[in-house]
Amino acid sequence: MKMQRSEKILRYLIPKGSLALLILFSSMAHAQEDKGFVADKIIVKVDNYIVLKSDLEGAYQNYITEGHPPSEKAKCDLLNRLIVNKLLVAKAEIDSVLVTDVEVDANTEQRMTMILQNSGNSPEQLERLYNKSLGEIKVELREQIREQMLGREMTNKITKDLGITPSEVKRFFNRIPPDSLPYYSSDVEVGQIVKLAKISPAQEEEVKKRLSDLRQQILNGANFNELAKKNSDDPTAQSNVGEIGYVARGVMVPEYEAMAFKMREGEISQPFKSPFGFHVMQLIDRRGNEYNSRHILLFATPSKEDIERTERYLDSLRRKIVKDSIEFVQAAKDDGKSAVRILYFKTKLPPHKANLKDDWFRIQSAAIAEKKDISMEKWFRKARSEEFINIDPLYNSCKILE
Repeated sequence: MKMQRSEKILRYLIPKGSLALLILFSSMAHAQEDKGFVADKIIVKVDNYIVLKSDLEGAYQNYITEGHPPSEKAKCDLLNRLIVNKLLVAKAEIDSVLVTDVEVDANTEQRMTMILQNSGNSPEQLERLYNKSLGEIKVELREQIREQMLGREMTNKITKDLGITPSEVKRFFNRIPPDSLPYYSSDVEVGQIVKLAKISPAQEEEVKKRLSDLRQQILNGANFNELAKKNSDDPTAQSNVGEIGYVARGVMVPEYEAMAFKMREGEISQPFKSPFGFHVMQLIDRRGNEYNSRHILLFATPSKEDIERTERYLDSLRRKIVKDSIEFVQAAKDDGKSAVRILYFKTKLPPHKANLKDDWFRIQSAAIAEKKDISMEKWFRKARSEEFINIDPLYNSCKILE
């Protein structure tokens, strides 16, 4: 029993891969492997959401591929996580927890790029591998990502008020048997000051001019969607050709929303600025507090002169730090964000067993992770009694609902 407790604590201190990455995209891969042999089937229903056998088997195969030993307990743990994810999504729907289409599309594009890079396949090879078009693959992937994002937002809502005290961190650490403490390799502690090169008014004017030219092309009859796909810096433009889809008031940044609500349907805006960059927008439709629009986004980037000016500033800051006329910590606080950086080599730790003095932040993160897991377990026990959950009897031995 002592070993079980220490193993449970240690899993928070030892780095591990993301289960979301294990599950995401696995059902398609597993279904492909089994093509022609077994029909997929539903093994869990959570309200209107389902878990397929291929979801579980695919996640389990990926788990084993990562070097973990096969076990029924591991499969049950994966099934439990899949059910919790579906329950989180079902509850998010009830509690009106939302993610925008823009966020989902951006994450889908990012994940597709990651899949292509990690697999070493071209888009054409991926289509042959799964016997589906890239568009069909993206649609399936997009829904998985949407659910993953909703689950994450719901988790954040449940655990957002959790904090942790120093005494709780110490109690967490003291529960670990001394002979079970993890051994860490050499660490270095560095500080940095990073500073964004300030974009000059001339650079911003250049971007607005480019957008004005694109706007004029559209007014002269050019296709907005084609220009968005070709020119927009919005990564989702390759899939949605600039069209945002219907969003409610309060979803987009204030600058974008304000423009949408003062325009007439079909009107094309002059270039305007938001925290993301510069836009030209067309209002497609508005119905009550919802609207649909399309846009072209361009980023203003620093010129060579802007970057050189930032480098000169940081060089002067470095000289002050070296001469002790200003402390590094104070300089970092005063300086904020950055694209040019100064690095400060503070200390180097030799290989060592985990301890509170050298590994406080690691242990603190592990303690808060355990606290969040306990909170989520309590939430699950309560939520499962409020929603319809049906599990295939084949998995009764997992005792998930007991």
